[in-house]
Amino acid sequence: MTKRATAAARAAALAAAALLGSAARGDEAASASRAVSRSGIPYLTDDQVGPPDLVEAIRGRRAGGKLLNLDRVLLYSPSYAKGWNGMFAAIRGQLSLDPKLRELAIMAIGALNRADYEWAQHEGEFLKAGGTKEQLAAMRKDYAAASEDARLFDEKERAAMALTREMTKDVAVAPATMRRVRAALPDAQVVELAGTIAGYNMVSRFVVALGVEVEAAPASATTAR
Repeated sequence: MTKRATAAARAAALAAAALLGSAARGDEAASASRAVSRSGIPYLTDDQVGPPDLVEAIRGRRAGGKLLNLDRVLLYSPSYAKGWNGMFAAIRGQLSLDPKLRELAIMAIGALNRADYEWAQHEGEFLKAGGTKEQLAAMRKDYAAASEDARLFDEKERAAMALTREMTKDVAVAPATMRRVRAALPDAQVVELAGTIAGYNMVSRFVVALGVEVEAAPASATTAR
């Protein structure tokens, strides 16, 4: 190999190394940006979370046993995370309320409070419970109009949407709205629906205030989670 060819090869190798280094730094920076919430509070890593029994209880409620960014913020205060996990385990799995109504209320809160994280986490759950993409699109486009659309939502759903809007935006509920909800549901489920709305309003305010972001998809993923 001539000296000129050797020099060219060396230059090419240096250029390639520089590109690889730049890419690695870019990946590292992207990883670092994903490790911190928009509020500036870092998401705790697997090595930082604890105590182990609480972490396992939380993992038991998560798909694939993977902690969410929400969990990685909550676990800064294990006592708070423990109470949170217990309450939402009950709301999600121990009530008599129709899962579709529960998820409808949650998606409504996500739309009303612009809580993108809450919306992203529950969109699949709403569809799994029997909701439709058309219903979701209508809520996002114009919630007030959607809540009166008898073509898309039955009376029980529209009553739940009215209660969700008033509890979320006004706090106080009009007597006529409460009568409407009680006509559609037994009192035990009215209590459960109101508790669900109150609970997920807390979630929306927490994630919006602390800037919790949707988890980054794995590099190998080809579709949204």
